[in-house]
Amino acid sequence: MCAGRIDEYGYLADGRSGALVGRDGSVDWWCPSRFDAPSVFGRLLGDDGGHWWIRPAGEYQVERSYLDDTLVLRTVFSTEEGSVAVTDALALDAEARGHDIGRSPPGLFLRLVEGLSGHVPMVMSYAPRFEYGRVRAYLEPHGETSIARATGSTLGMTATVPVQHWETEATASFTVGPGQRETFSLSHSSTYHEREPMPVDVPAVLADTVEGWRSWLATHPYTGLYPDLVRRSALILEGLTYQRSGAVVAAATTSLPVRPEGHDNYDYRYVWLRDFSLTLRVLSVAACPVEAERLFRWIAEAIGDVGIEPIPIVLGVEGERDLSERELGVLTGHVAIGPVLLGNDAWRQRQQDALGQVLDAAWLLRERLEPMPDDVRRLLRSLTEQAADTWRLPDSGIWELRGEERHHVTSKVGCWMALDRAVRFGGVLGSAGDLKRWAAVRDEIRAAVLEQGWNPRVGAITDAFGSDRLDASVLILPLVGFIDAADPRMRATIGRIDQELTTDGLVRRWPGDSAGFVICSFWLVGCLALAGERDRATALFESLTKRSNDLGLFAEQIDLDTGEHLGNLPQAFSHIGLISAAWRLTAAATGRPTPVSTAI
Repeated sequence: MCAGRIDEYGYLADGRSGALVGRDGSVDWWCPSRFDAPSVFGRLLGDDGGHWWIRPAGEYQVERSYLDDTLVLRTVFSTEEGSVAVTDALALDAEARGHDIGRSPPGLFLRLVEGLSGHVPMVMSYAPRFEYGRVRAYLEPHGETSIARATGSTLGMTATVPVQHWETEATASFTVGPGQRETFSLSHSSTYHEREPMPVDVPAVLADTVEGWRSWLATHPYTGLYPDLVRRSALILEGLTYQRSGAVVAAATTSLPVRPEGHDNYDYRYVWLRDFSLTLRVLSVAACPVEAERLFRWIAEAIGDVGIEPIPIVLGVEGERDLSERELGVLTGHVAIGPVLLGNDAWRQRQQDALGQVLDAAWLLRERLEPMPDDVRRLLRSLTEQAADTWRLPDSGIWELRGEERHHVTSKVGCWMALDRAVRFGGVLGSAGDLKRWAAVRDEIRAAVLEQGWNPRVGAITDAFGSDRLDASVLILPLVGFIDAADPRMRATIGRIDQELTTDGLVRRWPGDSAGFVICSFWLVGCLALAGERDRATALFESLTKRSNDLGLFAEQIDLDTGEHLGNLPQAFSHIGLISAAWRLTAAATGRPTPVSTAI
């Protein structure tokens, strides 16, 4: 049995990892230790990856939703015999979050089955596969708990219904009547360092997890337009956060394809500086200043002393640098579209825009960095000098293109942003002579971008110096304060992208691309709002938000013909785009300033 469409999945999180649950009640992805750890359920990427499903034995229809203000998923199955609800959650990791919001140990999956009407026959299949499906462990019954051990990990699945064991799979058949409850829990621990799995009070821990999510959101009041959408996306970003460090991963999955031929299957379970200041900005918009400050301090520590070497543009969740990419031959890929990759060789690339991302983030948090720590000052000075010295170099660009480096416009703008923010800091970062020199280089970069990035034959700012190709990445120029959206050159660029790269509100990155890139579509919303086209921006925003799946989740891209989501899920970049576009519309409608000095 194959996994379903990417957009048929719901997302659960616990502060250190995430899980995907399909509409069929199957847990098809979970890497319990941390986001980039080996999976124990990997059916998402191939039938041999392992699964854990609970669902009606016969035909059924599905309605599902998150419990209000949580990442706790409730799926209602309706059958001819009656209806039943399955509530799924990862118990929040109180240790990782740093405060007491839960009574449970980390690595605990909760499943509660409740009869709503009639008597519904149910089936369960539990088939863990360690190390991305490489290892099938024997299941050993210990009372109500099924124990599986392999590769230094122990899984203990406890059920309140009778379970049959078939070496590497456990199954159950049971019937649920009105008001009847059956519970299932799955704990993950180290075989060598932690205690044996113990049964847990599933309803109590589930209620505690619900309260944990709601208490977090209650302390982060958002007061702009589209509050329900923004709150949902803020929850998803929180669910993509590795709480021990504060790092926000790009997505919870690896190798979900963006095109049928299977190219560009990448592992996104890492932290990109490309997303850094954008993440901080939306955390501020969503009233999450503590999370924003924590993320910045982690990034500053993880980068360390840069010197003359290129800044590391992607890191592991605990600051790891070497993320060498390799192909996993065990699994065939989502709907047999491979390859399945672990690691990401983008860590080897030069991406000049990352310099500006860090300086911009520091400027955003300037009040919370007073007085500025010496290590932060040294880092920011080092990045500023690197931008001044290397801005003329080609790089791999914001889209991490593999091949020949080019003079990407957005990379030059990233260097401009680094110098611009450094000059704004004034004497905090440099002497009068430093500031004068940085300002001169900043102005030189801006002049070069406007001269060499603008192509009069195309009538737009293009992707790279001397190029004639449109690229939606240049929509960020007015959003970071480089150029006014109403400037004739930018206005013409927005018009060309709107005309040539946009289909039914979905913006492709470049001509010939087969799918709309979600954040680019939200960038267009922001640009239209800044250009004074508020009605058009509002209509585009509302059409885009309707393209999420039924739970409000976005992957990276959306197929122009079918509307199917493509790429890793959930995608932080996409939800960052939604929040920032909502705030830009709020500012346009109310005249309220953004919470930071430059536009999102």
